[in-house]
Amino acid sequence: MFSTIADGFNMIWNVFKYIQINDILDIAILSFLIYHGIKLIRETRAQQLVKGIIVLVAAYMLAIFFNLQTMRFFMKACFEWGIVALLIVFQPELRRILEKVGRTKFTEINIFAGNEVEETTDKWKVCIDAVCDATTDLSSSCTGALIVCERKTKLGEQIDTGTILNCSPSAAVFGNIFFPNTPLHDGAVIIRDGIILAAGCFLPKPQKEELIAKQLGSRHRAAIGMSEISDAIVIVVSEETGTISVAENGELTRGFTKESLKKLLNSRLIPEKDTNNNKEHLAGRIISKWKK
Repeated sequence: MFSTIADGFNMIWNVFKYIQINDILDIAILSFLIYHGIKLIRETRAQQLVKGIIVLVAAYMLAIFFNLQTMRFFMKACFEWGIVALLIVFQPELRRILEKVGRTKFTEINIFAGNEVEETTDKWKVCIDAVCDATTDLSSSCTGALIVCERKTKLGEQIDTGTILNCSPSAAVFGNIFFPNTPLHDGAVIIRDGIILAAGCFLPKPQKEELIAKQLGSRHRAAIGMSEISDAIVIVVSEETGTISVAENGELTRGFTKESLKKLLNSRLIPEKDTNNNKEHLAGRIISKWKK
């Protein structure tokens, strides 16, 4: 056993012994490019396409392992044209990535950037209160509004169509954005990690627009379209009736109140870990009171 461990350490030492400065530099540059490539992909819907490609590669490996000749032939034929297909499918994303790389300054690059879950949770709690207060005020005055709460699917393509604000949410800010005849009131507000990232954004049309009720306006249709291609929660305030609606997974639910909207947003936007902690904290309080 000890000889096996010693042999393992010797192999590792032999590897490190022959590493040179150019090898370290090569690995560092490649790691840097892969990391920022993944970050750029996460900004678009290409993230879902990449997952699909990974599934196809895994299926191809399984076909080789189990010697499935038909499946192997079919998968090989698909991969032969894979590079061309990728260039066609990812053409908008590739163009956007190259443009973003060209605009990026070296001083803005942060290798160790990361998001703290607890900090994001606190921001979402403040944001949810602000959204609920704002939608209630906008509903009472029949002021139209369209608010998109980004989740796992990044909405970089839609954000690029609007004006970057990057500000803390509040009822006053939403009121100013959606005030009639202001420059940003017709577009959508996109919220990321509890922060208003952009306003005046254009959203995609629904895939089957002809099946949507005719009494629904452009805001409701845009909300449905956005929820069809992403996991975002889209909140709409009707300009005609003041009704608060929520679009999710391509379906529109109407007639929300401040309380029901807050309950929905908490369940969808607050991380599950934080929710479990709250439940455990509540259970602990109940047990302690019962013991008394």
